[in-house]
Amino acid sequence: MSSTRKGARAVRPGAALAVLAAAQFAVALSTSVVNVALPAVRDGVGLSDTGMSWVVNSYGLAFGALLLLGGRTADLVGRRRVLLGGLALFTAASVAAGLATGPWTLITARTAQGVGAAAVAPAALSLVMRLFPPGPGRARALGVWGAVSGAGGAAGVLLGGVLTEGLGWPWVFHVSGLGAAVVLVGTLALVPASPPDDGAPRRLDLVGTLTVTAGLVALVYGLTSAGRSGWTDPWVLGALGTAALLLALFLLVERRHPAPLLPPRLWTEGLVAPANLVMTLLGAVWVGLFFFLPLYQQQVLGAGPLETGLSQLPLAAANMLGSWFAPRLARRLGPHVTLAAGLLTQAAGLLWLSRITADGSYPTDLLGPILVIGLGLGTAFVQLTGAAVTGVRPADSGLASGLVNTTRQIGGAVGLAVLGTLAASRTAAAAHHHSPAAALTEGYRLAFLVSAAVLAVGAALTPLLSRRLAAQPRAEQAPTPAPIR
Repeated sequence: MSSTRKGARAVRPGAALAVLAAAQFAVALSTSVVNVALPAVRDGVGLSDTGMSWVVNSYGLAFGALLLLGGRTADLVGRRRVLLGGLALFTAASVAAGLATGPWTLITARTAQGVGAAAVAPAALSLVMRLFPPGPGRARALGVWGAVSGAGGAAGVLLGGVLTEGLGWPWVFHVSGLGAAVVLVGTLALVPASPPDDGAPRRLDLVGTLTVTAGLVALVYGLTSAGRSGWTDPWVLGALGTAALLLALFLLVERRHPAPLLPPRLWTEGLVAPANLVMTLLGAVWVGLFFFLPLYQQQVLGAGPLETGLSQLPLAAANMLGSWFAPRLARRLGPHVTLAAGLLTQAAGLLWLSRITADGSYPTDLLGPILVIGLGLGTAFVQLTGAAVTGVRPADSGLASGLVNTTRQIGGAVGLAVLGTLAASRTAAAAHHHSPAAALTEGYRLAFLVSAAVLAVGAALTPLLSRRLAAQPRAEQAPTPAPIR
């Protein structure tokens, strides 16, 4: 792509992509960087077992619930402006989390981190789509995007282990803040401004935002509480019922609002609907993997934080390799075949991982499965990210970018709640007949087995993408790049 100019300054797409990818890396890393540090964080601020899950869920829930608002705000007021504001909030919240001395202070700071990330992710992806028009350049840019997104999860586990064992758990958060501050400076220097689109709505749908946010909070709270209180507990049933009512109200508001947060028409454009459906399933498995795998290594195999973190390097490398190959495979095999292959590859790795034992070891029980999982994850994520923004009008590019991140994050929050409930139930049942380590292993085995089944369902749904594409007018299909056509 040739350089263009804004004012007197030349736009360098490669340098801008590096900065935007770094912003996405920071967001992805913050999802998993605390996982290895959770035992140390628990002791440092006095968290309960439930509180440990909310250190993860508070970030993911705020992130997922506000991504639609972040994406639409980027369309309305300018993507670079929203990106800068999100980075500033993310930086401040990260520092506050590292300074926390009590559970609620930490969880509040993590929630604020999620709010900042909800502005960063859709604005950054939308800027990438603007900088790289349809063609091989966009395909390569999405490959980079997929590589850093997946690698961020694995790198978070590595960095969390190194920092926890070396400098202490507060630096897990302080380093995130420092990284975001560097990205903020890079954005000011290298990323061109993107003006609001003429076709974007002139006002925000605040009622829709409030109803969907409250509904998702109630949903995840109910699912998380079910793990310790049971599905028939009145508080659990009340939370789930409230979630159903609020989400139904959100749908009603969206149908009648003149400028809805999530226009119903968006689901009929391009590949938005099927791609986001499959992304929800991938997100449910993704977050669970980076939650249960470090716990198995530390609580069952007895690995320390540093050892656990270093063991994620092969997963990160395999993920980057899969992301690099994804556009090339799509040109040869077709996009939906490549996506199905990626999902099934990841499912095979999780099925292999479900055979772990209480007396296992990293080389024999984990190395092979995580290499397979990483290849499949990188391949599938690139395909789904590209597909989810294919065929949408320019005025909705920020919203579509927010939506694909929303489905992944909400899928992750719900998936972690459900998988955590299943694992805890299996562990409790096995505790009567097995040692504590063996009982925990039984729970983790079930979580990995269910994750494999979820991805198999996702692979079965991939033909929906090719059918939706075939139904699009030829004019809409022509400019689409290889990995998402």
